[in-house]
Amino acid sequence: MSKKSISDIADQIESLGKSLPEPTHASSSSQPPREEYVEAINQIFALFRLNYHNQYYSAYPDADQVKQVKKLWFESLNKYPVRILLQAAKSAIEKSEYLPTLSRMHEQCVAQLGELGLPDAHSAYLQACQAPSPKASQSWSHPIVYLAGRDAGWFILTNEPEAKAFKAFEQHYQKYLERVLQGESFEVPALPAPEPHSPEPLGKEAQLALLAKLKAKTQL
Repeated sequence: MSKKSISDIADQIESLGKSLPEPTHASSSSQPPREEYVEAINQIFALFRLNYHNQYYSAYPDADQVKQVKKLWFESLNKYPVRILLQAAKSAIEKSEYLPTLSRMHEQCVAQLGELGLPDAHSAYLQACQAPSPKASQSWSHPIVYLAGRDAGWFILTNEPEAKAFKAFEQHYQKYLERVLQGESFEVPALPAPEPHSPEPLGKEAQLALLAKLKAKTQL
């Protein structure tokens, strides 16, 4: 694989990433449309075909098989933001002379998230579930892990089966993840300041003793 082809691939992936529509506040509560993921998977496979020509056709000899494999990749990788998929593909091409497998793409996606201090969705979910209270005072790998747990509901994370709780958490986490990748920053909210301590009311005997002391001082 030549350096020129690596540069070309980087340019193509960067161009694709720039061509994707920017998320708006109105749509940031959901994952990117299915079409964006389909387009990203198609572009990634086109780049693989270009860079691993013989390996590619040996692994995927006919169009029907390619279609099935793309479907599998789509179903497995759509938990990652589109831009992470594209960066992972770029990294995989740059670092290996062998056609990336689905497992390798997962590794690259996790690595891309890790470089930003962002755990994958399931690792973030486990971190949120295991954090003791008060949640806001814990040390989080990234603030959005706390925020996704808060929005999903700590009670749900603690009491619901993982199949239900993780789905709720993942929806919020992906929303924040997309915003982080757009350059937005987040912080864990500070704990509220403790209320001023109110002294305990004096008992009757203590009140009488205090009154007697005041009378003696003022000579009443």
